[in-house]
Amino acid sequence: MGLTIGVDIGGTKIAAGVVDEEGQILETYKVKTPQTPEEMVDAISKAVSEVSKNHQIEAVGIGAAGYVDDKRATVLFAPNINWRHEPLKDKVEQRVSLPVVVENDANAAAWGEYKFGAGKGHDDVICITLGTGLGGGIIIGNKLRRGRFGVAAEFGHIRVVPDGLLCGCGSQGCWEQYASGRALVRYARQRANATPENAEILLSLGDGTVEGIEGKHVSAAARQGDPVAVDSFRELARWAGAGLADLASLFDPSAFIVGGGVSDEGELVLDPIRKSFRRWLIGGQWRPHAQVLAAQLGNKAGLVGAADLARQG
Repeated sequence: MGLTIGVDIGGTKIAAGVVDEEGQILETYKVKTPQTPEEMVDAISKAVSEVSKNHQIEAVGIGAAGYVDDKRATVLFAPNINWRHEPLKDKVEQRVSLPVVVENDANAAAWGEYKFGAGKGHDDVICITLGTGLGGGIIIGNKLRRGRFGVAAEFGHIRVVPDGLLCGCGSQGCWEQYASGRALVRYARQRANATPENAEILLSLGDGTVEGIEGKHVSAAARQGDPVAVDSFRELARWAGAGLADLASLFDPSAFIVGGGVSDEGELVLDPIRKSFRRWLIGGQWRPHAQVLAAQLGNKAGLVGAADLARQG
């Protein structure tokens, strides 16, 4: 199959891109993310139609943040969009007159990294995405493993602390409450409030108040050596690495790929994640260790992965 289109649905924009068989993006088109389900179908269809004008397109892959059914057609539930059993595949196909595949966005990003990014050369890869929340994807034996009902790899909602912090999913103690961009900001605010003398750089980057601290401030301050910011990254990494150790017990991959906005800080976060992973890996002194790798495709992974999954039908 030749050219396909990948669609990445973000919180503020929808990006559609024409992707070739080598994972190269030839052209992109972006539209603002609307609010209602019907407007969402209109926006996706418009983006697909615009980006395909100068190309012969064979299929479309859509990365959607939510639970996608085993037929890769219906979004069963999306936490941030009012999709409840939304027949997205059928609706978009009717508009664009092309075959459509719908995939969970984290699965699509994982596949993109496996096929064209940090996972090249590995048969068994587990991906986690440290963004606002925590997503994931499972590739075992060169195949994306979606589970019987299509909703596997929701790693962020593994409960790691019984009766812990309340999660947006309604449960308590979910992993993403301790290893995510939101968690990083919470750690930084708590520490800055307790020891403001150790957070001078961090506080100066915001509005001077603890409440004004945002993720970008924590990253910038950590790069300048701010003690509170650095310690906040270490706390996030401790939880992330411990979770990877648990996933190693389940899947025994040859590599973990860490993506998402938090991972953009490179070794600042990856090195302590690796240390935590080794610390908590059961039988670690006797068994081979999976590599912990930085994602390579950045925010293109979901678009590229969705396009390639559409190519496979």
